[in-house]
Amino acid sequence: MILVKAKRDELLAPLSAVSGIIERRHTLPILSNVLIERGAGALSFLATDIEIQITARGAVEPSGEARAVTVGARKLVDILRALPDGAEVTLQQQDKRLQVKAGKSRFSLQTLAAEDFPKLAKPAGEVARFSLPQKALRRLIGLVQYAMAQQDIRYYLNGLLMVVDEGQLRLVATDGHRLAFASMELAVKVPRQEVIVPRKTVLELAKLLGDVEDEIRVELSATQAAFAFGSVELVSKLIDGKFPDYTRVIPSGNKNKLVIERETLRQSLLRAAILSNEKFRGVRWVLTDGTLKIVSSNTEQEEAEETIEVAYKGDALDIGFNVNYLLDVLNNVAGGQVECSFGDSASSALLQFPTEADFRYVVMPMRI
Repeated sequence: MILVKAKRDELLAPLSAVSGIIERRHTLPILSNVLIERGAGALSFLATDIEIQITARGAVEPSGEARAVTVGARKLVDILRALPDGAEVTLQQQDKRLQVKAGKSRFSLQTLAAEDFPKLAKPAGEVARFSLPQKALRRLIGLVQYAMAQQDIRYYLNGLLMVVDEGQLRLVATDGHRLAFASMELAVKVPRQEVIVPRKTVLELAKLLGDVEDEIRVELSATQAAFAFGSVELVSKLIDGKFPDYTRVIPSGNKNKLVIERETLRQSLLRAAILSNEKFRGVRWVLTDGTLKIVSSNTEQEEAEETIEVAYKGDALDIGFNVNYLLDVLNNVAGGQVECSFGDSASSALLQFPTEADFRYVVMPMRI
């Protein structure tokens, strides 16, 4: 029974869009598979890891009765990638196998029953729905995602806080040592919803979103987040936990301010980082009238010192930071200048960019 005939790229594009979430090792063998469904004039590919589910529609419009099959996702991707550009591919169900035919190439893949493939249930309760351009959400995620924790015991930090309130969308990420906040105005007002989207979902979404004006439709409920754009729909379970109160973390009264060229600061930090302690990655900022010194040292008693002339008139300060946290924000947020504001040597610093009015980055000091 022929499932579909199509050009290689018409199958490879949607298959590649969904296969990124599939883990290499699974306790359930069917989770290594992709569900291929032929419906009324549509072909769809679905992959899941139980926490995230991605569906992508193929550009081809197959005919025939509804059919479904699951097959090893990575093997099918590898086969399609290895076929010549423009190859005509036939997927055919035969016994408990999926036959892949293209030109004089033949492949026979093992299948598992489509009815055993797990799908995420639709959420119950109130859902906040809104739309925005793909490039806008992609930009917001890019501004904050690097500050998410990785495998932290405080599981609620291993993701991204997404708050929709009235006509505003806010994204917040923190690992407990630094915090990134970005916001934007929405075209419509929607009911307040506050969710924590898992790290894996955020990274996959950032990868799939295009730098285009095309809309992405977002639905947030108490248990799920759903994102639909182009031919792709991504549905994710949420992290159940209480995110820290970010409004209390962002300092508002820092009186010592420094404006500096972003690239000048970034290059100085990169050089100073070479001789920083490999484990703690600390650098000292020594601020005096008109001068910023960036100093680092390591256990071999090697030292680096960078001196930058700056228009600084505040208190004399000697404050330590993890250099990686500073480089993360300078690498991920564009702009010619960065404004740094400080309280004292024991207070968090606030970094802002004139080109990103709705962005804040807070980094805690470290003792060096």
